[in-house]
Amino acid sequence: MNKDFFVHESSFIDDGVTVGKGTKIWHFCHIQSGAVIGGNCSLGQNVNISNNVIIGNGVKIQNNVSVYEGVELEDWVFCGPSCVFTNDLTPRAKYPKGRAGYKKTLVKTGASIGANATVVCGHTVGEWALIAAGAVVTSDVPAHALMAGVPAKRIGWVCECGQVLDRELACPDCGRKYERDSDSISEVR
Repeated sequence: MNKDFFVHESSFIDDGVTVGKGTKIWHFCHIQSGAVIGGNCSLGQNVNISNNVIIGNGVKIQNNVSVYEGVELEDWVFCGPSCVFTNDLTPRAKYPKGRAGYKKTLVKTGASIGANATVVCGHTVGEWALIAAGAVVTSDVPAHALMAGVPAKRIGWVCECGQVLDRELACPDCGRKYERDSDSISEVR
């Protein structure tokens, strides 16, 4: 294995795993066979990355997160402490479906998922979206949406930099401006 990355001695990396340069894998993590983790990622304490999971570059996964098979995290995704991903809508211990029965979940570039939030499988979280702490995502999330509640509902829009946008869809911090397009927004260039 390439050693251009850090793995704490208490963590386990199975055979057949790819880890990118500059990535740090901290205490008590388990990275399972077939997982691909990009460069410059940070995996906090007690993170589990299941078989065949794909994680992009610059991803930060905080403590106590399990990323199950069927979940893909694109570049610069942030997963807050103890956030939850699922991969089976109707699980039964007696009747396991296996990987062919898993529902795919895609978290797109730059999205952030707050502490203790749950993303129910089979959905896409759009670019630069922000899922509030404790929210439960049960449907697709548009790019730049600020989602909160159970089930999660859009309560506003957020800038690429993470700041909540004002009524004119302008960022008070970085000055980016956005325009509305049906049920989504895009940056004005």
